[in-house]
Amino acid sequence: MSLDPVLDLDALDLSRRLAAGEISAEALMAATLERIAEVNGAINAIVSLRDADDLLAEARAADAAPRKGWLHGIPMAVKDLVQTAGIRTTMGSPIYAETVPVADEGLARRLRAAGAILIGKTNVPEFGLGSHSINPVFGPTRTPYDVTRSAGGSSGGAGAALAARMVAVADGSDMMGSLRNPAGWNNVYGFRPTWGVVRSDPLGDTFLHPLSTNGAMARSPADIAALLMTLADNDPRLPFGRAPQEYLQGIDADIAGRRIGWLGDWGGALAMEPGILPLVEQALTVFARLGCTVEPVSPPFSADEMWESWRVLRHFAVASRLKPLFDDPGTRALLPPKAIWEIEGGIGLSAFDVQAASEIRSRWFARAATLFDRFDALVLPSAQMWPFPAEWDWPKAIGGVAMDTYHRWMQVVVPASLIGLPAISVPAGFGDQGLPMGMQLIGRAGSDAALLQLAQGYHQATRWTDRKPPF
Repeated sequence: MSLDPVLDLDALDLSRRLAAGEISAEALMAATLERIAEVNGAINAIVSLRDADDLLAEARAADAAPRKGWLHGIPMAVKDLVQTAGIRTTMGSPIYAETVPVADEGLARRLRAAGAILIGKTNVPEFGLGSHSINPVFGPTRTPYDVTRSAGGSSGGAGAALAARMVAVADGSDMMGSLRNPAGWNNVYGFRPTWGVVRSDPLGDTFLHPLSTNGAMARSPADIAALLMTLADNDPRLPFGRAPQEYLQGIDADIAGRRIGWLGDWGGALAMEPGILPLVEQALTVFARLGCTVEPVSPPFSADEMWESWRVLRHFAVASRLKPLFDDPGTRALLPPKAIWEIEGGIGLSAFDVQAASEIRSRWFARAATLFDRFDALVLPSAQMWPFPAEWDWPKAIGGVAMDTYHRWMQVVVPASLIGLPAISVPAGFGDQGLPMGMQLIGRAGSDAALLQLAQGYHQATRWTDRKPPF
């Protein structure tokens, strides 16, 4: 199987060549569709692919039209949790298997406004629950580095499509590591921005649930910075917003002198499969070579308290979103057990339970702020285990330690998610079985641009994403 060299380019390189007329949007679309036809059957990353003739016609129209923005003529597949006009949006659920929205939500509107051609969707778990992109509508998504293994999730389709060179840049969302876990398992970058940088539309409640955010995935931090500038929104109808920064300009800053704290397995509180911690420790030596200070950090907060806070607040958030489906007997019968568990957990909460969980969150935020007086970034692995067999629903144990919920094996992402901190997963390399792993760089709230600089310096020193999958 040969790869068209144009598909190996980063999105910013594609943008420059399209603008200069060195390549056409039609040729890029043709190469993209050919690549999808060759490899997507084994990976199952892109779903609800639009008609090829329609896409080629849209690409020709882009070639003939004035440039809308930096994504002009670039094919993109949007995560299948995002409403897209004219493109099936299933959320991985049989309830919505045939749903075709009549309007875009804000993220898709911003992509189209920047010139992107939306070719279809990227696969997800049902309702985005869990970090394995498997659902009864489309089946599982597999990492292209070993198609017997999971690509992670919930942005697993996006991560796998990037790694397999079916797209150059992708959106994603992250509540519980959904941008970071699949980035690590597909040898790409996934960035969860500070909560409030990229926001959803002003629909329903906009005050109570600051756990999930949209973000960006790519094969380079520079592409993530460019996409983040497109996705960032300062809609005055939404509370708690953060003004967009200039994420791309200055991304190549010298990172010498930056201070990095290594949290490891949180003092033994987080079960880890063999090989993960040594791999990340080896990756951290790159920062030391670049002039950064790297030092271990003792557990700064109780992992058990954080988990209790997370469990309650996630119950609250998921139940608030999915309870209407639970209340209808017809749709309740089609909900997966993990959704029912979350909803029933949320229904059983009192206001005082939520308040107590938020007080834990508040104490962790205050404690984390003192850490960032000492460090520019904190580091954890992106996942606690290597990509697992794609036919699993979720891992039941890590190294003999039982996982008591469908998402307990993802606990390593909670420290950033619980308090809305920015976190970028960067490739850490490959284990003995050739499987990829990542590490999270976590920063102070609002330090998105500085984190992207750290990631860019690391990227230029390692170029891990140049190591392509075996087809």
